[in-house]
Amino acid sequence: MDLPQTSPAAPEGPAIRRVKHELMRRTLTVAAVTRLTPAMIRLRLTGDDLASFASASPDDHIKIFVPGPDGEPVGRDYTPRAFDTARRELVVDVADHAAGPAAAWARAAKAGDEVTIGGPRGSAVIEGPVERWVLVADETALPAMGRRIEELAPGTPVVSIGAVTGPGEEQTFTTEAALDARWIHRPAAASADPAPLLAALADVELTPATFVWAAAEADVARAVRRMLIEERGHPRSWIKAAGYWAKGRADGAVKSIGD
Repeated sequence: MDLPQTSPAAPEGPAIRRVKHELMRRTLTVAAVTRLTPAMIRLRLTGDDLASFASASPDDHIKIFVPGPDGEPVGRDYTPRAFDTARRELVVDVADHAAGPAAAWARAAKAGDEVTIGGPRGSAVIEGPVERWVLVADETALPAMGRRIEELAPGTPVVSIGAVTGPGEEQTFTTEAALDARWIHRPAAASADPAPLLAALADVELTPATFVWAAAEADVARAVRRMLIEERGHPRSWIKAAGYWAKGRADGAVKSIGD
C-alpha cells in the first residue's frame, strides 16, 4: 500500500515555550470518584491549595503520592485532565490496571480521602503556525489527548488515534475543534506493540503545518516517531513524542523522545 506523502511543512516548526511553575506539594480531598469507562477512573480533587495551581499545557504532569508496596509513599505521574482554580477543583483520570500502586489507590478511593500531589514542575507550550494536529495515544495518554482536543480553538482540524482494548473504552470529547476521532482496538497484552498504531497512522495525511503529538509506551512512541521521520518524511520539529510508561520499569516515563 502506498503511503500518503508528507507535503513540505514550515521548515522551523512551531516554537516550544518553556514555562516554570512554583514547585510545591498540595494536600487535596477526594470529592468524587467515577468510572469514566470500565478501565478509566476519574477523580475530582478539591482543596484550597489549588488556589495557586497552574498548568499551561495539556500534556503537563503532576505527581500523585500514594502508598507503595511497603507502605511508604511513592509518586506516579498523571495529567491534570481539567482544573478550575476559582472553584479549587482538579480532575485526574487514572487508567485502571492490575499492577501499580496508583491504580490500586484509585480503585479504593472514596469521597473524603486525602491525597498529596506535587507539580507541575513546568510546561512545554507549543506555539506558532500549527494549522492541523494529529494526536496519538494509548490509555495512559488519553487524558492528555482529551484535554488537548477540548482546548483547541474552534474549527481547528485534528485527527486523534486512541489505542484501547475495545469499544467500551472509547471516550467522547466535548470540543469545537474539527475532530476526526479514530479508535483502534487491541488487547492490553499488546499495549507495548507499536504495530497497531503504525498501521493506523499509515493512511493519515500529513499536510503542511501538521503537528504530530504521540504518547504511549516508550518504545511504541519511539517507533511512531521513527516511522513518521524515516517513512513519511515528516520534519522532526513538527513531532513531539513521549513515553508515558516503559514496559518492565516502574515509573519509567520518558518525557521527551528525540534522536
